[in-house]
Amino acid sequence: MPEYPTALGASSLNTITLLGHDLAEDVMGTVGFGELAFWLATQRRPTPGETRVFEAVLAALADHGFTPTAIVTRLTYLSAPDSVQGALAAGLLGGGSRFLGVTEDCGRFLHSHLPAEHPVDDAGWDALALEIVRAQRAAKRFVPGLGHHVHKQGDPRTPRLFAIAAEEGLYGPHLSLFAAIGRVHPEVLGKTLPLNGAGVCGAALADLGLPLELLRGFALLARTAGLIGQLAEELRHPVGNDIFLSVDLNNTSVDPDPYRGS
Repeated sequence: MPEYPTALGASSLNTITLLGHDLAEDVMGTVGFGELAFWLATQRRPTPGETRVFEAVLAALADHGFTPTAIVTRLTYLSAPDSVQGALAAGLLGGGSRFLGVTEDCGRFLHSHLPAEHPVDDAGWDALALEIVRAQRAAKRFVPGLGHHVHKQGDPRTPRLFAIAAEEGLYGPHLSLFAAIGRVHPEVLGKTLPLNGAGVCGAALADLGLPLELLRGFALLARTAGLIGQLAEELRHPVGNDIFLSVDLNNTSVDPDPYRGS
């Protein structure tokens, strides 16, 4: 018989184990969901400080109003109210380079630019950040996590997450480089852009040592809670049909020529 070992969950006739612990006796009612999510991803139990930073990230990414992910979740539920999972999946599938995916993009970007020996002070981080921003500018590429379409004067999540990480002694190299980018980019770009919340979340998750390949997964985990909230509000105060009708009743029939391409 083939064996498929796992260090995660396993069941027998009378018990369920999770991460080597009895699920019913040692985990349920004892371990919070954020702590458990971190533990499952790393297979090590986080410290209280790590749990606080991780859960702050989850809270920061949970919901931001009528974003495309929220709208498509509500509209999918309108179309298929028998499929809550379909509505949630529709919203999660919209997590990409413009919404939610910035968390992963920023974490990966910062990690790829960290030298083997990290700078020892702000001046060193600023010099490194200046080199990075100049290179991105020369290549006509954006710096992930820099700029926000709404919070043009500063994303309120960013300083708070920096502060929480510092309070817990978890202000690491990714956050240090991200902060330096925030300080030096006006010199290169000629304007000041905010460090957005999704980007600082990516930096914070990377400093926690979480797998870079899973950073978007944590953003999606957070947004799942937000989308459940969107559906709960849709049940109480439905707007999905109004959104649908505002498009359906205001579309205009035009000659197809402009849409045929050259």
